Amino acid sequence: MAAKKRGKERDLNNQVEIKPESIAVSESKPPEARPLSPPKTSLIAKISLFVLVPYFYLIFFHYNIPLEYKNSIAINGILSFIAFLATLYLIPVLPKPLLRRGIYGKDINKKGTALGSVPVPEAMGIMAAVIFVLVVNLFVFFDHSANSDWPLVAVLSSILFMILLGFMDDVLDTPWRVKLLFSSIAALPLLLAYTGHTTIMIPKPLVPYFGQNLLDLGRIYKLYMWLLAIFCTNSINIHAGLNGLEVGQTVVIASAVLIHNIMQIGASADLQKQAHAFSIYLVQPLLATSLALLAYNWYPSSVFVGDTYTYFAGMTLAVAGILGHFSETLLLFFAPQVINFLLSLPQLSGIIPCPRHRLPKFDPQTGLLTGTKDGTLVNVFLRLFGRRSEKSLCILLLVFQAACCCFTFILRWILTGWYK
Repeated sequence: MAAKKRGKERDLNNQVEIKPESIAVSESKPPEARPLSPPKTSLIAKISLFVLVPYFYLIFFHYNIPLEYKNSIAINGILSFIAFLATLYLIPVLPKPLLRRGIYGKDINKKGTALGSVPVPEAMGIMAAVIFVLVVNLFVFFDHSANSDWPLVAVLSSILFMILLGFMDDVLDTPWRVKLLFSSIAALPLLLAYTGHTTIMIPKPLVPYFGQNLLDLGRIYKLYMWLLAIFCTNSINIHAGLNGLEVGQTVVIASAVLIHNIMQIGASADLQKQAHAFSIYLVQPLLATSLALLAYNWYPSSVFVGDTYTYFAGMTLAVAGILGHFSETLLLFFAPQVINFLLSLPQLSGIIPCPRHRLPKFDPQTGLLTGTKDGTLVNVFLRLFGRRSEKSLCILLLVFQAACCCFTFILRWILTGWYK
């Protein structure tokens, strides 16, 4: 998370605990837990309808989906809805113990205003992550016959590893090099469990030059998947800094992944149908828990999701894309995150000085954000489109995310039958 200031910071050189000026709370007297603002359920209802109407139309009317897949998707959907309600109900339980332990932050994008001085509980993504893991296990229990070949241990190992890393980062403020190492290790169980193809289709215009339609990349393809998992895990974490942006981009990508999977089940061979069904079984509960979390994290945010959520969401989407055998399409869905990573690369690599918080400048008089020279998509949008409120900027970025997903579907439709 980038849009908050931690409740405690540590001087690494002197090993002396210091407190920022904006936080005048002693360890002996933790900040009082204020009641959370009511969840923005009307907004979530509108988003859900916008996503679920075309999704259900494709399942039950447009495509002739086999009954066994319909049943499994329905069972998973019911459990996902229960997960949504459980997350929505249980999130208000966590703020008090988190504040007591000093796991809170203050919104830098509201500094100088009344909201900027309120301690906001952090790492609330842990609730969504725990309920997600529970739902996935329950689904396998209730629908075991249809999912006996699902590599559940490898899937949950990778996801749980990243949940642990995210929560550890929220509590201990882990250095970047450690996070990168851990995310690299977390992707290994996924690669070991991968039993799909390692071939790529040669574009039709290039077939005469290669003399074949398929090219087996072997370990190079697995290296690509490993790097993709690392990228997805970290990309949501660095494309952040606004209320609702981290969860919002996950909701948009997860919605696109669900629609893509249904489209492929309706048009693929039997083996491909199973792979895309596995992807749906992961993404439906991810979307459900994310929507519940967004109800509290949307502007003005009453909770921070923390790195716990960003790493959990990124790894889950990576697992869904790799086991669903559509890693190339997933990378196109992540186009804004790719752009943000390329913009961030000079600072992340140390070529250009990188501040702790690469955030826009906030003017408490007008309530508007101004872009800085830091290399993030958030700042680039502000430089391109001018000063904006935090909510307006977040909506603009999410519209761009949705436009990239729509462009991916159009591109696949245009290239089908000609390029591949």
